Amino acid sequence: MPERGYLGEFELMLLLAVIHLGDDAYGVPISRELEANRGRTVSVGSVYAALERLEAKGLVSSSLGDPTPERGGKAKRYFRITKEGLHQVQETRRVLTKLWQTLPALK
Repeated sequence: MPERGYLGEFELMLLLAVIHLGDDAYGVPISRELEANRGRTVSVGSVYAALERLEAKGLVSSSLGDPTPERGGKAKRYFRITKEGLHQVQETRRVLTKLWQTLPALK
C-alpha cells in the first residue's frame, strides 16, 4: 500500500480532472480541463509526467486504447483513479474544508 501523504495542488487538480473526464481521461483532454479551470496553459508533457508519478504512488492506473489513424497508429493512454486515489482526494477535501471553516472571515 502506498505511503499516505498530502496531495499537492497540481496532483489534486489532476485527480479531479481524471474523475471529471471519466472514460475520456487522457493527456490532451486532461490538459484542456486544467487550462479551462486554472486560466493558464498546462503542457501535456507536465500532465503525463505528473500522472506517471501518481501511477507510481498507486493513485491512478492507466491502460492503452486502440491505435487511431489520427495519431499515426499510436494508441491513447487512458487514466482512471484508483480506490486509494479516490480516498486521497476525499481526505484532502476533508482537511482543506476543515481548515477553511476554522479561518476567521477573510476581507
